[in-house]
Amino acid sequence: MAFDDDIQMKYKEMLANYIQELTEQALYEGQRFSWKAIEHKIPPEEIINIHLKVLKELFPDIPKKILDSFDFLLEVMVGYGLAYQEHQFLRGRQLELKSEIEIAANVQQALLQTNIPKVEELDIGVISVPAKIMNGDYYQFAEHENTMSVAIADVIGKGIPAALCISMIKYAMDSLLESRQNPSYILENLNRVVEQNIDVNMFITMFFGKYDFRTNKITYASAGHEPGFYYCASEDRFYDLQSKGLVLGVDRQVKYEQYELNLFQNDMIILLSDGVTETRTKEGFIDRAAVTSAIRAHLHLPAQQIVENIYKDFEKMQGFQLRDDFTLIIMKKNV
Repeated sequence: MAFDDDIQMKYKEMLANYIQELTEQALYEGQRFSWKAIEHKIPPEEIINIHLKVLKELFPDIPKKILDSFDFLLEVMVGYGLAYQEHQFLRGRQLELKSEIEIAANVQQALLQTNIPKVEELDIGVISVPAKIMNGDYYQFAEHENTMSVAIADVIGKGIPAALCISMIKYAMDSLLESRQNPSYILENLNRVVEQNIDVNMFITMFFGKYDFRTNKITYASAGHEPGFYYCASEDRFYDLQSKGLVLGVDRQVKYEQYELNLFQNDMIILLSDGVTETRTKEGFIDRAAVTSAIRAHLHLPAQQIVENIYKDFEKMQGFQLRDDFTLIIMKKNV
């Protein structure tokens, strides 16, 4: 779009006024002109053209070399204008995608929401914080008469693909839990779902346990998930939870071994994702002993306060920048 004569005359008046007075008010008139130019989508090279024409009228004796320099400036502005347009387009797309991802994250959060059981026998604490906007970790509780099940899973990967896998796992789990089968059965059936529906390059680890309130016994199985801990109160000692099993989605025919553990007063089951044990400090990754030491430091607190305090401690270790999704569950036997 070229400037018409009226606009050119207005620009000439503003420029002459500024050169004569050199005031802030005169500069402000130039700003107002630029806003009008943007409003009418006038490219920067057109503004340079009018500036050059006005200069020739105001100062007919300007050396030719000075005038020639405007050809160079015009080329710069043409390139700048094209790059700026592309930048604005990409920025708009980025904001659009960010908005869509935020909506998807809110939907995922609603889909994965699970109620933490309020039971007399167990004090339960849970914290799950994604490293990015969407979570690649998943946990779920379910109550059935005299039993309570707990699941924790982790997609090997981060971001949107991991979040989509986790959402699929949640709905597969919902249907399987209705069967009220033992942990090994649940994992074997879930493994077939994953093997059929998830990309061969993606794998999922999972721990699934079922606690019986009548016997105070937890029965569990693991599909390659980060080993949890068992805290024996009578010995004041932490043990690794005995578990082994192939990650979900590798072999459709795999069988999962089942384990049992009796809980007594003040005993604890600690479940976690590898985002906890792979906390990285300036000295490198922490070891598992650092996790149990952190738990021991807060043993006197309710389970929810324990997990929240540990998260704050580990977040601080990493300079308040999570490198992986962080999920920690503590179940403490009350009576």
